Amino acid sequence: MLQRTLRVLEYDKVKEQLMEHVASSLGREKVRELLPSTDYEEVVWLQNATDEGATVLRLKGHAPLGGVSDIRAQVKRAVIGSMLHPNELLDISTTLYGSRQMKQFIEDLVENGEDLPILSTYADRLISLQALEKSINACIGDGGEVLDSASEKLRVIRGQIRGAEGRIREKLENMVRSSNASKMLSDAIVTIRNDRYVIPVKQEYRNVYGGIIHDQSASGQTLFIEPQVVVDLNNTLQEARVKEKQEIERILLMLTAEVANDSEIILENVEVLAELDFLFAKAAYAKRLKASKPKLNNNRYLKLFKARHPLIPMDVVVANDVELGGDFTTIVITGPNTGGKTVTLKTIGLSVLMAQSGLQIPALDGSEICVFQHVFADIGDEQSIEQSLSTFSSHMVNIVDILEQADFQSLVLFDELGAGTDPQEGAALAISILDEVHNRGARVIATTHYPELKAYGYNREKVVNASVEFDVNTLSPTYKLLLGVPGRSNAFEISKRLGLADRIITRARGYIGTDTNKVENMIAKLEESKRSAEEEWKEAEELRKQSEKLHKQLQQQIIEFNEERDKMLLKAQQEAEAKVEEAKKEAEEVIRELRQLQKAQLANLKEHELIEAKSRLDAAAPTLVKKEVKPAKTPSKRVLREGDEVKVLTFGQKGQLLERVNDSEWNVQIGILKMKVKESDMEYMSSPKQVEKKPLATVKGKDYHVSLELDLRGERYEDAMHRVEKYLDDAMLAGYPRVSIIHGKGTGALRQGVQAALKTHRGVKGFRYGDMGEGGLGVTVVELK
Repeated sequence: MLQRTLRVLEYDKVKEQLMEHVASSLGREKVRELLPSTDYEEVVWLQNATDEGATVLRLKGHAPLGGVSDIRAQVKRAVIGSMLHPNELLDISTTLYGSRQMKQFIEDLVENGEDLPILSTYADRLISLQALEKSINACIGDGGEVLDSASEKLRVIRGQIRGAEGRIREKLENMVRSSNASKMLSDAIVTIRNDRYVIPVKQEYRNVYGGIIHDQSASGQTLFIEPQVVVDLNNTLQEARVKEKQEIERILLMLTAEVANDSEIILENVEVLAELDFLFAKAAYAKRLKASKPKLNNNRYLKLFKARHPLIPMDVVVANDVELGGDFTTIVITGPNTGGKTVTLKTIGLSVLMAQSGLQIPALDGSEICVFQHVFADIGDEQSIEQSLSTFSSHMVNIVDILEQADFQSLVLFDELGAGTDPQEGAALAISILDEVHNRGARVIATTHYPELKAYGYNREKVVNASVEFDVNTLSPTYKLLLGVPGRSNAFEISKRLGLADRIITRARGYIGTDTNKVENMIAKLEESKRSAEEEWKEAEELRKQSEKLHKQLQQQIIEFNEERDKMLLKAQQEAEAKVEEAKKEAEEVIRELRQLQKAQLANLKEHELIEAKSRLDAAAPTLVKKEVKPAKTPSKRVLREGDEVKVLTFGQKGQLLERVNDSEWNVQIGILKMKVKESDMEYMSSPKQVEKKPLATVKGKDYHVSLELDLRGERYEDAMHRVEKYLDDAMLAGYPRVSIIHGKGTGALRQGVQAALKTHRGVKGFRYGDMGEGGLGVTVVELK
C-alpha cells in the first residue's frame, strides 16, 4: 500500500483509536507496526482471529492481560550474564503469571465447548514456567525488595544487622536523653550520615563525645559526630551490611541464571502475549464501533450494508449501502460540493484497509469485501509548496503515479477528478482518466461536480452514476448515497429558499439549455422514485422478517402440540394394554377355578356358581370411555357479516370474520393466524357484542404480537416485575402452553424475583431452569395452565 493512500484515508487515526484498547507496550508495538495485508489467506486468518477474540469478549467481557509487560530486554541481558535487579525479576514473574493465566483462560473456554481453533493454537504455544515464577516470588517481595526468606544466610545476616542497629540506637538515645544533652546537642535526635549512626553536637562541645566527625551543618555550628562508644558497633554493622549486599547479589545472580536457562521459552511466551494483546485490542475496537466480520472474496467484489465512517461519532454519521464489482465496476458520484461525497469515498477506502488489516468493519453483517493488491486514493485539496505545484498539478502528479501502477486487482478512489483547471478541459481529462482505469479492470469510485460526467454512466458498460442526497428544505446534505441517480444542481432551489427574487431565478433558468433542464427534471424524478421504492422495500422487508419470526414460532408450537399429542396417545395405549392384560389374568383365573370345580365335583356345578363365574368374566372386560358422537349440524344459512364468530369446520376451531374476499371466501382470524376460508367450510356461531369492541389479534407488527420469549436483561427490578405480570397474562390469552423468561445470571436478584412472582401467579402450572440449549441458569421456562 502506498503511504500516501494510508495518509489521505486517515488510516493512522484508526490505529490511534485501536491503540486505546491495548493492555501493554507489547500490544502498542503491534499496533504501530500494523499495515493492511494483500495476501488473501492471511487476511482470512486475521479476520477469523479477530472474530474469535470478539466471541471471547462477548462471553467473558475481558481477557486476563494484567501484569504483562515487555521483558525481552531483561531476558537478553540475563543471557549475556548481566545481573538483573529485583524489579526486573518481578516484571518477569508477573509476565509469567500472566501467560499462565491466559493459557488457563483459553483452555477453560475450549473445555466448555467454545470453538476457538486460533486461540487454542496460541494457548498451546504458551508454556507455564511456574517453578521459575515461584523461585522469584519466594525471593522478591511485591515492592521489589529481596526477602529475608530468600536464603537462610540472608535471614541470619539481617538478624545481626537488626541487633547491631538496636544496640547502637539504645546507646545513642541514652546520650541524647542525658542531663547535659540539651546543652551540648543541637537537637535531641539520632540520625545517619555516611550509613553510620551519629548525633548532632554543638561546635564548642565537639571534644566531649570523642569519636569521628562525619558532617557539619551549613552554618558550621553543628557537627554530626559518631561517638567513640558506638564506633565499634557501627563497624560491626557495616561489616554485616557488606555481607548482606554480597548475599543479595548471589541470590540475584542465581535467579538471573534461572531466567537465562528458560530464555527461549520466556521470549516465545512474550511473543504470544503480544499477539494476544493485539488480537483482543482489535476485538475490543470492533465492539466499540459495533463492527462486524466481513465476508472475504478474491473476485474483486465489494458490498457494504449500512457502512459508517469509523472516525465520525455514531450518533452523527450516516450509514450507506455500497456495491461494486457486480453489475458495475465503476461508480461516478456527481453533484455539487456538499461535503458528503468525500466522506463516502473515505468510508469505502477505510473499510477495505481495515478489513485487510484484520479489523472488523463498521457495517452490518453480510457485508463483503475483496482483498485488493493495491488501493490508490487521490483525495483532498493539496498544494506542494516545495515543488511550486498548484492544486491541479499536485493532483496530476498523484494520478500519474496511480496510472503507472493500477491494474485489475486495484481499488482506485478519485476525489473531485479533474478539478482545479478549466471546466471543459478538466471534464475531458476526467473522462479520459476514468476510461483508462476502467478499461484496465480496476474497481473505481470517483467524485466530481462536472455536469458532463452525468452522462458517463449511461454511455459506458459496467459504470453507474451516484449522488449524495441534498435536502433543499433544510439547505443541507443528508449524506445518503443514491446509487443509480446522478447528482443535480440545487443552485436555483437554494437561492429561492434564501430569498432571491423569482424573476431573477426565472431569467437564470432561461440561460440554461433545454436539454439541461430536461436532465435536471429527470434526475429529480429519479431521486423521488428511488426514495419511494426504498421506503416500500423497507416496509416489505420488515413484514418479511415478522412473517419469518411468526412462522418459526408457529412451527415450534406445532412441534410441541404433536409431542404432547404423542405423549397422550402413548399414555392411553399403555393404560388400555394394562387393562386388557388385567382382564386376561382374571379370565384365566376364572377358567382355572371352573376346571378345578369340574374335577372336584365331576361337572355337577350348581347354577349359582356358573352365574357367579360369568359375572366375574363380564367384570374382567376393560371398560372404555366412549366419546359421545353428536349429530352433524347443518351449516346455517344466515347471512355472515364482519365480526361474526364462526366455527371453521375443516379445522374444528373458532374464528372471527375480518372481511369478505369474494363471493365465496372470507378472511378469518383464528387465534394468532389470519387465513382465507371458504364460506361453505364455516358455521355461524354468534354476532359480536355491541357493548364492548375488542381489537382483533391481527398480525400487524411486533407491538401486536406476543413473543414466546420475554427478555428482562438490563431492566430495573421493579420494571421487570411489572413486565413479567403483564407478559404472563398476554401469553395466557394467546393460549401458549409454554414460554421463556430471559433474566440472565448476574447477581441472581432478578432471577429470584421472577421465580417468586411465578410461584404466586394464578396461570402458572410450573417452571424450571432452561436446558443447555435453552440458556441454562439465565432462562426460566414457564409451563402455563
